Amino acid sequence: MSTVTASTAPAVDPSTRIGELRSSIDDCDAAIIELVQRRLAISQEIGAIRAASGGTRLSLAREQQVLSRFRAVRAQGGAALGMMLLRQGRGRL
Repeated sequence: MSTVTASTAPAVDPSTRIGELRSSIDDCDAAIIELVQRRLAISQEIGAIRAASGGTRLSLAREQQVLSRFRAVRAQGGAALGMMLLRQGRGRL
């Protein structure tokens, strides 16, 4: 004997769900922008401290650590994302 189970979840209008998901993406984007701005300010302060103390403008070993972390999380494009953040913080070489 077979039984039919009725779904208790209401049908969701695809356009409504897409709108909700896009709103979530907008929230993520706002958080990312805020964090990038914070990261850039910190990076620029580090550069200013290094320069004022007679150090080099950047630390290649530190940059490699950052790039490795991004590669580990996102193999495809992670290094490019990390490099973009590094360039924004220190400027082009």
